[in-house]
Order: sequence, then structure tokens, then C-alpha cells
Amino acid sequence: MSKILFVVTGADHWTLADGTRHPTGFWAEEAVAPYEAFKAAGHEVVVATPGGVVPTVDPGSLAPEFNGGQEGADRVEAALAAFTELQGPVELADVDLDDYAAVFYPGGHGPMEDLAVDATSGALLTRALESGKPLGIVCHAPAALLAAVSADGAPSVAGYRLTGFTNVEEGQAGFADRAKWLLQDRLVQVGADFQEGEPWAPYVVVDRNLVTGQNPASAGPLATELLKHLA
Repeated sequence: MSKILFVVTGADHWTLADGTRHPTGFWAEEAVAPYEAFKAAGHEVVVATPGGVVPTVDPGSLAPEFNGGQEGADRVEAALAAFTELQGPVELADVDLDDYAAVFYPGGHGPMEDLAVDATSGALLTRALESGKPLGIVCHAPAALLAAVSADGAPSVAGYRLTGFTNVEEGQAGFADRAKWLLQDRLVQVGADFQEGEPWAPYVVVDRNLVTGQNPASAGPLATELLKHLA
């Protein structure tokens, strides 16, 4: 059994371009699907957040319309309740990467608020990329890569093939014209080779030890791919 580090946003809102705060946090499916896959494979999961705060689930991610109906929403709520590690996170600054076999970042709009500018998380991501350990990041969580800088000051993901929540999806979600910046644009600006699949369909990109997923539907397939790298 290996230990897998879940780095989860500590934010409970996302500040939009006009200064309003959109309630958010982590996206339920993006945490639950990988958690269940990792636990089923016999691994231990440790949650870390900035400041060690108990993470907030995005209320929208619990809605029936995002879970295939009420039955799916009920299942996600039950799965979150069983994900007890979320209630006792460690402080991100206290994490020693050497203690873990792999790292995973779930999305939601929360990472756009905090992890995108979190130097501690950025340093961890740079170390993870350089270590060769499997690193999985899904949906909006690749925003955290914007804070990852190598020793020479260059963006750590420059030249990496990756994906994340696309401009098209952000537009269809109703936020593209309300956001301060768009994830796809910023990742391209720091030199990443951004790959774009069909909106809302599962899409996973693997480059070296970096495994990224485009959207919530990609979380499960990403976890499956990450487990292959652990084998």
C-alpha cells in the first residue's frame, strides 16, 4: 500500500472580474471518483490544504443536474461523507513529498483563487514534476501549475503537454466573460502545450509523469491512468 497526497483548495469562493465572490471550493466528483479508485486499489489517502483548513465542497457540484439526477447526487453526498480524510487535512507547508508515492489535485473553481498563487503548492508541484512521481491534476486544478517555477525562474510546465478546463467549457458554464482570467489562456502563456478535447467529455493527457484531465468527467479516467503509473 502506498500513500497518495490529495492537495485540495482551501478557498470557499472565487473572486470574479467585477469583485463579486462566487461560492465554490473543490468539485465533488473530482475528489470522490479518484478517492474511491485509489482506496479500492489499496492505497492510503492523505489530504493537505493551505493552512490545514477543512476544504469546502462547491455546492453546485452536489446538484442533481451535475450528477445525472437525484440518485447520482445522493451517491456523491454519501461518498463525500465516507471520505473522512477531508475532515482532518494536514498543513500543506508541512508536507514532505518523500512520504508519498503520488500526488493528486482535484479541481473546482477554488484553485483559481488560492492554489494559482500559492508558492508552497508551486514548489511542491515543481518537486513532484522533477521527482518522476505520478502527478495527477484535473479540471481547474491545473491553475496550481501557474505557481510552479523551476530553479532558473522558468515556468515548470513549459513544454509539457497537458489539459484542463477549456475556454469553451468555461463559456458554456457561464463564467468566461465574468472571470479575471481563463485557465487555458494562462497555461498557454506559461509555455504549456495545451490539448483540448470535446467539451464535457472525458479527456486525459499524459506527458512523462504528469497526468491531466480536462473536466469533471475526466477525474475517474485520470485516476485509472495514475494507478497504472503506480503499478
